[in-house]
This record gives sequence, structure tokens and C-alpha cells, in this order.
Amino acid sequence: MTHDAAAFQDFYPDDLAHCYGCGRLNANGHRIKTYWEGDETVTHFTPRPEHTAIPGYVYGGLLASLIDCHGTGTASAAAYRFRDREIGSEPPLRFVTASLQVDYLKPTPLGVSLEIRGRVEEIKEKKVVVNATVFANGEATAKGRIVAVLMPESMAPKVPGHGLRKAWKAARPGSA
Repeated sequence: MTHDAAAFQDFYPDDLAHCYGCGRLNANGHRIKTYWEGDETVTHFTPRPEHTAIPGYVYGGLLASLIDCHGTGTASAAAYRFRDREIGSEPPLRFVTASLQVDYLKPTPLGVSLEIRGRVEEIKEKKVVVNATVFANGEATAKGRIVAVLMPESMAPKVPGHGLRKAWKAARPGSA
């Protein structure tokens, strides 16, 4: 399926777009792209030969990485919806992983496009829980649960007035 809208990750501010899994500015990374399809999110990714565990099968760490970054991208997009804001509007809502649980259901074949589908289980001001499943040839091969939290202020670029610092201030109890 093709998507007309930009991917969630395309809205990450440049200084927050370097993640190995989802950063559009990481030339060596996976650069996954995640989109809404109704109430679900979807990512497609084709593993490369260097993602081999044993010949013919995908390395489990790649699957965990895909679930992780799909989950944080979903969390960010869901947080914008939750706040009734346009994705990418200031201040940015960037989420990081607080917890990642992955269950490997069956070996994942190499050489096919993988589809990752996610659903928001829970959403709060600074926390989003996402369930994601990896499919190969239409069969579920791994599933995960991601607890994503609004990026801590300590991780924000050390720039006065940076949008992420504004987001944290706005998310604090008693803030205007």
C-alpha cells in the first residue's frame, strides 16, 4: 500500500531525527516510515542481507528495533491526536522507550517485506502504550509491547528555548 501523507518520522525536528531505527537523517539506519491506517499504524521494511541471523532468517534484534521505533513513532502521532494538534506542530512531541517487551512467535524469513502494525493500548499526557506485531507473508512472526514516554528534558538538545523544553514545561502539572 502506498501513502499520500508524510510519515510520522518526517515530522521529527532535525535535531531529533538521528535514531538508528527511525531517524530520517541517519544515513546508515533503517529510516522506517510509519503511517495511520484508521486506528492502526503501519510500517513496511525489507530486511537486508546483513540482518541475517542464520541463512534465510532475520536477526531477532532487528525485529526488536522495528517494533521499538514503530512504537515510539506511533506514540508521538497518537499524542498529537490526543491533544487535538497537527502532527509536527510546535512544541514537538517526541517519545522514547521506557519499556520494550518482544515475543518471537516463529522464525521470520529474510528476503520478504515485513509489515509492522500497531495499536494504542493506553494514552496519557506523558505516556503511551503501544502493541505492535510484525508480519511476514501475512503471518505474525513477532509481537511487542512498548511503553513510550515523552522524551525527558535531560535528552533535549542544550539550546535555550528549544521546542522540546517548551513541551516539557507545558506537560508539567500546574503549567499554563
